[in-house]
Amino acid sequence: MAKERYRGLQTYIRQNLVLFGALAANFGIAVAKFVAAGITGSSSMLSEAIHSVVDSFNQVLLLYGTHRSNRPPDHAHPFGYGRELYFWAFVVALLIFAVGAGLSLYEGYIHFINPEPLTDPAINYVVIGVALLFEGTSWTIAMREFLKGKGKGRFWEAIRDSKDPSVFVVVFEDSAALAGLMVAAAGIWISHYLNAPRLDGVASMVIGLILASVAVILAREAKGLLIGESADLVVIERLQQIIEAKDWVTCVNHVRTIHTAPNRIFAAVSADIEDTLTMAEVEALIETLERELNSAMPDLSSIYIKPERSEDAANLIPV
Repeated sequence: MAKERYRGLQTYIRQNLVLFGALAANFGIAVAKFVAAGITGSSSMLSEAIHSVVDSFNQVLLLYGTHRSNRPPDHAHPFGYGRELYFWAFVVALLIFAVGAGLSLYEGYIHFINPEPLTDPAINYVVIGVALLFEGTSWTIAMREFLKGKGKGRFWEAIRDSKDPSVFVVVFEDSAALAGLMVAAAGIWISHYLNAPRLDGVASMVIGLILASVAVILAREAKGLLIGESADLVVIERLQQIIEAKDWVTCVNHVRTIHTAPNRIFAAVSADIEDTLTMAEVEALIETLERELNSAMPDLSSIYIKPERSEDAANLIPV
């Protein structure tokens, strides 16, 4: 029993390596940033510390969502709980916008109208350097995982087509973190070089705008997943080809799919069947076809094939 639990834990960590890597990096960086901000009074460094805390909490929410989404189907949720991950991804986007961007903009404004005296920025540069190393490592891990499933499409197309927010959320968070660190470093350096502490507040507000932009993009992607997105066109075309290859299928009227989880797809198919077949023969053929489809495409968690004449399905919009 203990060995099984250990193997199960190893599998869980391996499947969520991106999230665990980002959580470890953000938590350690947040502590260092708060210490640096407390010593130097830097507004941009404080904004970065808040950003790292928000990111750490976001990883916890995504891990929780991933755990909850893996629950098996039951009477209340016959298609499973996969979309719960999409809900928590939307919550993450709201937190980045409300907490990360909101507090960064507020802190930047306060330090702009009431600038604090400049102090030795050396510790800020050390923390930023360490943060760049850790954030860069986390970003590399997330990007590698993302590129595995990206295929040959362009980056933004792959983001829109991705059905796994646990990966692309971390990619965007880490990208925003790296951009924020560079803005913070530039703000600290310029404010000292020009002896203009207000510029540190401006850098903090720029970080807030970066976070707000990322939050809007993530909210939009999470909303699409929550509402329900169809499977990739490649999956739909392959499913249709397998069905049309059957000599007892006259034609496929339409294929409708929806993702119930990143790796679970519900498919509803309307197909015109040979009129000479009996109902019993059609039922047996459809059962065999469903097993074949499940074997060829394991992500098809639920398949519904409806025998329907083409003229009866003519007014339906194909997906």
